Amino acid sequence: MYKSLKIICLFLSVNLTISSHTELDVTEIVILHTNDIESVYEPIQAVWRSDMELIGGISHLATLINNVRAKEDISFLVDAGDIYTGALSKKSKGKLPFDLYNAMGYDALNIGNHEFEYNWDALVEIIPRANFPVLNANIFHEKSGKLIAKPYTILEQSDVKIGVIGVMGIDAFYNTMAPFHRIGLSIKDPIETAQYWADKIREDVNMLVILTHQNKTAPMQTDKEADPNVQRGFDEDYEMAGKLKGVDAIFGGHSDNGLPEPVIHPKTGTVIGLTFGQGMHLGYTKFKVNLNKHDVTFLEGYLIPVDSEAFPANQETEKLIKQYRKLYPELSEIIATIKQPSMRLYNKESTIGNLLTDITRRAAGSDISFLNSGAIRADLNAGNVTLEQLLNVYPFPDNLTVIELSGKQIKELIEYSLTLPYGIGQISGLEIQYNSNKPAMQRLSSIKINGTNIVDSNKYTVSTSGYLAKGGDGYTVFTEGKLINEEQSFPDALYRGFKAMGEIKLPSIGRQIDLSGDLSIN
Repeated sequence: MYKSLKIICLFLSVNLTISSHTELDVTEIVILHTNDIESVYEPIQAVWRSDMELIGGISHLATLINNVRAKEDISFLVDAGDIYTGALSKKSKGKLPFDLYNAMGYDALNIGNHEFEYNWDALVEIIPRANFPVLNANIFHEKSGKLIAKPYTILEQSDVKIGVIGVMGIDAFYNTMAPFHRIGLSIKDPIETAQYWADKIREDVNMLVILTHQNKTAPMQTDKEADPNVQRGFDEDYEMAGKLKGVDAIFGGHSDNGLPEPVIHPKTGTVIGLTFGQGMHLGYTKFKVNLNKHDVTFLEGYLIPVDSEAFPANQETEKLIKQYRKLYPELSEIIATIKQPSMRLYNKESTIGNLLTDITRRAAGSDISFLNSGAIRADLNAGNVTLEQLLNVYPFPDNLTVIELSGKQIKELIEYSLTLPYGIGQISGLEIQYNSNKPAMQRLSSIKINGTNIVDSNKYTVSTSGYLAKGGDGYTVFTEGKLINEEQSFPDALYRGFKAMGEIKLPSIGRQIDLSGDLSIN
C-alpha cells in the first residue's frame, strides 16, 4: 500500500513539473506597429468620423503607446518607415523625427523612401542618433556592395527573442524616390533578401518579423480611411507573405492601406498588419510564443484610433517639438489667410491642387502647370496660413522646373495621369474631359488650353517639380522634353505666391471632368 502511494505521488510530482515547465515555456507578447507618420505632429480634423473631432498628433500617439505598454508584460514597438517629411523635419534635417522616436521608445525602424529626402549620405550620418536599430537589408552601395543599414536586429525581452528584418520595395525605391537622392545606390529583390536573412537567424529567435516599405504608394488624402476608392492595397506584402518560409508576421508601410484586423495568409499563416499612416492609428497585435521552439500563434489584432481628446499630449514629445520650433522662429510667420479649408483629393481634381498649380504657373510663366497629387502632403485649414503650414503642404527641397513638350506628349502625360499610377495629376492652364470607364491610356476625350484644342505638333511649356521632371512617379514623358528652366525653388515660388495673394481665394473645380459620371477612376 505504501509503495503504491509513493508511485502515485511520484507520478503526480513529475506531471506537475512537466505542466509547470510547459506553461513557463509559452508566453504572450504584443507587437505595436506604426508606419508613414511622415512628421504629422499635430492632430487632424476627423471630418469623416462621428466618434471623435480630432485624430492623431504624435504626442497623443505617444500617450496611447505608453498606456498600452503599461498594461502588457512583454511588448515591442516597431515602425515600417517614412518618419521624415514636413517643415520641422526638413529644417532639422531629420533630427527631430529621430529624437521623437527615441523619446517614444521605439525598438526598431525600417527605412522608408522619405528618409532619403536629404540624400542618402545625410541619412547614413544621422542613423547613429537613434537609440534603436535602423534597418534595411536590400539597399546597398553599388561600388562596395555594402548595405546602407543593418539588415536585421534581434529584440529580446523576458527570454523572448524576435528577429526583425527590414526591406524596401522595388517600386518604392525607383519610382517614388528622386533619382538624385539615390545616386550610387541599388536595390535587391525584397522577397529573396528577406528569405536569405530569415534563414540565417531563424534558429536564434522565437519569432520572425519582416518590416516592409512596399506596395503602391499611399494616397495623399486625409480621409482615405473612409474612401475605399483611393485605397491602394497591399499586394506586395501579400505576395511576400505567401512566398516566405518561416516568417510569422509582416508589418508594412508605404501604401497606408490600413487593415482594421490583420490579414492571415491562407498558405503560410503569416500575419500582415498595416495602419492608415500619419499617426492616426496604433496597430496592436498579440501572439503566443513558445520559448523552446519556433512556434507562434496569432491571438488577436486591431487598429486603435488615436483620439486626440481621449489621449492627452505626452509632455516629453510636446517639449521636443516646442524646442525645435524655437530654433526656427521664421516658421511662425503668417503669410496668408484662408476663409475655408482646402482638402486634398487623390483621384480627383482638388481646390488645393488647383491653387498650387495656379501659383506655380504664374511663377514660371508657363502655359501649363502640372503637379502629382502625392506631392501635396497636407490640407489647408481655415484661418491663418503660416510658413510651417505651407512647408507641411509642400515640404520637398525641389526646383520649379519648366519643360517644353509637344501637344502629343502633353496628351500622353494626361493619359498616364488618368490611369492613377500615383493619383491624378493636378493641373493649371488646361481643361480636360475624360471617361474613367474606358481602358487605360484611352480615357482622354478632349484637352484644351485657353479654350482651344491642343495641337499635337505645337510646343507648350509645362512647369512642374524637379522630381517629376526627372521621371518621378513614372512620368517619363518629361524626360523626353526640352529643359527650359530650373532656377527657381519650388517652395520659394509657393511662398511668394501665397504672400502676394494675402487672402486666399480658392479656385473653382471643373478643370478635369469625368464624362462617365463615376466618382473614381478604376
